[in-house]
Amino acid sequence: MKAKHRFIFAVGVLGLLMTGPFVVTSLLVWLDMKEAERNMLMELLLSRLPVGTMMTLFGFVVGVIVLHKLFKQYVEGLLRMAETLRLMLGANRDFRVTLEGPPEVQQLARAANDLAQQRDALMDDVDAQIARAKASVEEEKNRLAALMSELAQAVVVCNLDGRILLYNNRARLQFKALAQGPTSVSGGALIGLGRSIFSILEKNQVQHAQEVIHQRLAAGKTALSNFITTTRGGQLLRAQMVPVLSAAAGEGEAAMSGYVLTVENITRSIEQEARRDQALHSLTEGSRSALGSIRAAVTNLIDYPDMELDLRERFVKVIDDEVARMSQRLDQTMVEFSDSMKTRWPLEDVLGIDIIAAAQRRIDEKLKLATKTEELDDALWIKADSFSLVFALLSLAAKLQDHYEPRELRFRLTSEGKLAYLDLIWAGAAMSSETFYTWEMETMHVAGENSPLTLRDVIDRHGGEIWYQREKAAHRAFFRFVLPVATPEIANEDEERKRGSGRPEYYDFDLFNFADKSIDLDTKLSELTYTVFDTETTGLEPSNGDEIIQIGATRIVNNRLLRQEVFNQIVDPERPLRPEGIPIHGITEDMVRGQPNIDIVLPAFHEFCEDTVLIAHNAAFDMRFLQLKEERTGIRFTQPVLDTLLLSAVVHPNQESHKLDVILERLGIQIDKRHNALEDALATAAVFLKLVPLLADQGIVTVRQALEASEKTYYARIKY
Repeated sequence: MKAKHRFIFAVGVLGLLMTGPFVVTSLLVWLDMKEAERNMLMELLLSRLPVGTMMTLFGFVVGVIVLHKLFKQYVEGLLRMAETLRLMLGANRDFRVTLEGPPEVQQLARAANDLAQQRDALMDDVDAQIARAKASVEEEKNRLAALMSELAQAVVVCNLDGRILLYNNRARLQFKALAQGPTSVSGGALIGLGRSIFSILEKNQVQHAQEVIHQRLAAGKTALSNFITTTRGGQLLRAQMVPVLSAAAGEGEAAMSGYVLTVENITRSIEQEARRDQALHSLTEGSRSALGSIRAAVTNLIDYPDMELDLRERFVKVIDDEVARMSQRLDQTMVEFSDSMKTRWPLEDVLGIDIIAAAQRRIDEKLKLATKTEELDDALWIKADSFSLVFALLSLAAKLQDHYEPRELRFRLTSEGKLAYLDLIWAGAAMSSETFYTWEMETMHVAGENSPLTLRDVIDRHGGEIWYQREKAAHRAFFRFVLPVATPEIANEDEERKRGSGRPEYYDFDLFNFADKSIDLDTKLSELTYTVFDTETTGLEPSNGDEIIQIGATRIVNNRLLRQEVFNQIVDPERPLRPEGIPIHGITEDMVRGQPNIDIVLPAFHEFCEDTVLIAHNAAFDMRFLQLKEERTGIRFTQPVLDTLLLSAVVHPNQESHKLDVILERLGIQIDKRHNALEDALATAAVFLKLVPLLADQGIVTVRQALEASEKTYYARIKY
């Protein structure tokens, strides 16, 4: 029985206690009286009945007030205390019962807090012992995660259903670059824990590769399979698959529990090879006809040594023209091959001082020339092909030694904004601009080592610049290499990792046992995949023209919040923002200008949350905005929707507020800021994970049960 029903029952009992004995006694006396006595009694009572009735009603009201006060202090107060105790038992160990109410209740609260303190001490001791026991296992996991995360090749690990259970940073960046169409709005292709690899790779090819591995395992051969596939955007990928063998492997036929995929985008290399083949074909075909003409002319000159002078000159002219054309064709082919070499090597993030140290070693080894350093920024990272850059420095040092014989060279490394300045300094005579231009355009060679690249080629490959400059006061000169600073990608990764704690977002080994299942309402809450989302809007009236200006979302997989698998997009509402709302959400007109509109963003968000249960706080508000766009975009969200506001009311029906801020404080959850769609979505996800065990304590373990319980709460009546 609910508390309010019990209070009504208590009021009824009070009324019966106040009026029941009087009514029963009066009835018994009335039945025992004679007619004359009854008439006399009626005359006496009628004149005094109003006063007696008022006194009875006054006593009843006073009794109800006293009963209500006692009910609030003892019954509802104890119910709130019970909810708080459940919080301390599960969701928020640091929460304590507030010492309020009558002395007896306060004493009970104080005793409960003391017990909680003792329980925490015991749990801390148990947790410490468990942590020590798990340390070695976690170390192995983190070692593998670190290895996979820092590999230069894209690696994805899947279970037999094709669900991703591990991927490294290179895979995330590679599939993000492969994103096509509206998917690019969400920040990359849909790679994530628990997602299907078949949304990226062709399912039939992956399954065929699995069959090949099974055959090779059965034959006792090396278990691997290679295949090439295309993405939806037309990119060409080369993949290699090796199996993950279960613990039962070795007992009869090896059992395969999953597989590791290494994926490489070979589109560019294939295009380069095609261009090289075309260049070679052009050289071959063009040379064949030229050689035929030369052979015919030479044969005539040999067979007819006494031919007329004019005719001889015509044959010689044919030979000269064909040789010139062949030379031109050969030069063109070499230029194309040189361009291919320039683009073959990618630029990597390298510490500038490591480049200088390598150059110093090479100069000392090859030229026996002294080198020193000055003004080095030892924390400066640059984008560079270290081999070609070091060789360029070595080549310049060799030319300086040959032409100006400096006693020593000095290196200097500084930065300004997004540019790094690497200076090669020497003392000596001034250099002419013609000499510097000649050095810049000559192919590089040092002490028997040659390169097809020029100094200008190296600079162009780095997207930088080089110039010659004099320091007149110091009687010195220097070559300055202007190179890009390697900060944007590192900054982005740091920003993403602030939402998590390093690498753990990239793997979840428990997903080896993940079964591919559709959304079943009778599935346990802890076993489903969720998309937790929030919206920022121009106002609070979706039916009166207010629009979405930001959608933020994150995912929960295997009962775990993935802070780095997020959807975060500002939306152009195609209408002016309300000035009073800007200080709340912090989104200005300049921020929405040029952003995609809802027609582009909503399909991308729909793809992000496909095959997941939706979660939001006060979900009716957010879902109303999405429903109003169904006709315009053709996008419908048909999956189940859970509301943390309603679930909080289910778990804590006696708490006065279920606002997100209040729930966060109640559950001991800290967030950086509010009224940002992504941050609110992350906070809502943390709230849901805290509510799941509290719901289980009340026997609510499935999605269906959670939906049914939510519908019975008072807040479920709110409509937008």
